[in-house]
Amino acid sequence: MVSVRPALAADLVAFPLEVAPRLLGAHLTTVVAGESVTVRITEVEAYHGRGTGDLPDPGSHARMGPTPRNATMWGPPGHLYVYLSHGIHSCVNVVCGPEGVAGGVLLRAGEVIAGTDAARARRPAARVVRDLARGPGRFGSTVGLRHALHDGIDALRGIELNGAIARLELTEVALDGVATGPRVGVAGVAGTAAFPWRFWIPGDETVSPFRWGRGAREAAYE
Repeated sequence: MVSVRPALAADLVAFPLEVAPRLLGAHLTTVVAGESVTVRITEVEAYHGRGTGDLPDPGSHARMGPTPRNATMWGPPGHLYVYLSHGIHSCVNVVCGPEGVAGGVLLRAGEVIAGTDAARARRPAARVVRDLARGPGRFGSTVGLRHALHDGIDALRGIELNGAIARLELTEVALDGVATGPRVGVAGVAGTAAFPWRFWIPGDETVSPFRWGRGAREAAYE
């Protein structure tokens, strides 16, 4: 078992592209309505905001600048940006970079390592444990965080927000042999090998399958 320790703000002040692989193997523990679940993170994606890094990211919610929706991405590192996808799924991101510089790492998939009964209650459609947090929408459901109720929750200090507590722990040593490739389901060039900003643990059964986003396959071969 890989040992973990509490994440610090200093671990997360770098750009998301640097932080993302460091989150693999990390643990996110949430306590929601008295039920605790811990997920070991196995797949992530980096997203940069406007003015972040050397390459503009057309796939980011913050590509055009601050809005009410993406406000958390511009805030302190270590808070969680929880947004609504397709009007249904609450997806969880770890905010990275200095405060005022937008960035986030989407938690795409993970392995439930504690609180399986609570996770199953939240994800009754999951047929096997592997699928409880396999994909960002499932991940959000499993850890019990909801947009907009828990958007902005502090995962470093464990401060309660609307009945929820979140804590992030990093592995003592960064994992070796991390895989990288295009982001999943992201439209246009942002979902191609021009942005190999998805990172995952090779061979882990909880990692979600790759699929092209709208127009991304065409953009990849232009």
